[in-house]
Amino acid sequence: MNPTIESTRAAATGRPNTPEAPSRWRIHRSWIVAAVTFVTIIGGAAFNSLPGLLFDPLQDDFGWSRGEIGLAVSIDMALYGLTAPFAAALMDRFGIRRVVAVALTAIAAGALASVWMTAAWQLMLYWGVLVGLGTGSMALAFSATVTDRWFTTRRGLVTGILTAAGASGQLVFLPLCAWIVEEHGWRPASVTVALAALVVVPFVWLLMRDHPADVGLAPYGGEYVEKPAPARGAAGRAVRVLFDAARGGPFWLLAGSFAICGASTNGLIRTHFVPSAHDHHMPATVAASLLAVIGIFDIIGTVFSGWLTDRFDARRLLAVYYALRGVSLLFLPILMQATVEPPMVFFIVFYGLDWVATVPPTLALCREQYGEDSAVVFGWVLASHQVGAALVAFLGGVARDVFGTYDVVWYAAGALCAVAALMALVIRHPRPQVAAARE
Repeated sequence: MNPTIESTRAAATGRPNTPEAPSRWRIHRSWIVAAVTFVTIIGGAAFNSLPGLLFDPLQDDFGWSRGEIGLAVSIDMALYGLTAPFAAALMDRFGIRRVVAVALTAIAAGALASVWMTAAWQLMLYWGVLVGLGTGSMALAFSATVTDRWFTTRRGLVTGILTAAGASGQLVFLPLCAWIVEEHGWRPASVTVALAALVVVPFVWLLMRDHPADVGLAPYGGEYVEKPAPARGAAGRAVRVLFDAARGGPFWLLAGSFAICGASTNGLIRTHFVPSAHDHHMPATVAASLLAVIGIFDIIGTVFSGWLTDRFDARRLLAVYYALRGVSLLFLPILMQATVEPPMVFFIVFYGLDWVATVPPTLALCREQYGEDSAVVFGWVLASHQVGAALVAFLGGVARDVFGTYDVVWYAAGALCAVAALMALVIRHPRPQVAAARE
């Protein structure tokens, strides 16, 4: 460990320095916290693998339309986003461990309660409200808070790694849940998701720490700082930060482009890809496996995007990501077939690399524009992401009910991505004196 940091820590904590093993053999505690965060997001993201697999089983069991099922998913996504900024503020007030442990329990409760549902309103309550509040409380704002507190350098890389955790959960749970649904029905799949969330709770409680000062350390690459006093008025702070940020154009450009990001990923592909492929007589397990493959390349693309964000202008990166995503969606309707052909494989790989590559540069722009309030601002930007996803999750189902096909949805999403690319390019740099004040 750096001697300067070590002596600063000793002075600040009142603990004498003791001989330690050579620093090259030690892992900084920040990386352990990041690893726990990664596993936690995987456990919480298990539910996200489920809704797209259950459109047909729920229609068969209860006779609900795709619009009704899509509405439940849209409530989940909207609450996921709207909870995120308050969750970031609550973590400042009550600590990361408490907020995340409660959130995981809410996810488990919603998934488990759905096993006994008999009406569509119960689907909306359990999937929409309970799971939405739970997943929103440990959304990407969770990653932002951990990264900001525990890392001074390598933030772009860590953001990419933690963002990829959601894709890793998809990689693990999509094929598993698809197999369970096909072999044993949708109820055992819901129980599996509930157990996945509960299993992670002990890891969070035992290994997660709210701040480096809790263990007498400096953040990775930085100097020791005292842990701030718990911030009171968490909800008020979240609202104040929103009103302050909303006075400027950069916030609306970030929020608008990220809403399109959500519409073209979670709302569209994650929710409707499997039922759309099934419309073309592709087995649901095969379609789910393709989504899992997206998860593999999502991890690669997001980590690489974090690396690029540390080195290149985030605006240009976002413009390229959105433009390429839009082009790929325009080709998707002609790629849908009963069997998996090479062009579809190319789409899956290409789309996977781009899936959430937008997160590291978006978060970097939030840090650049809003400084210490960036985690809360990013929570509101994430809310727009999920509102966009929620609209398409619902409207995509309605479009399928009305037109008997998803083609119009793919084309519309491709056009929206072109708009997002333009929005990213016109985000202005903060004035030098403002940037200096926020550092």
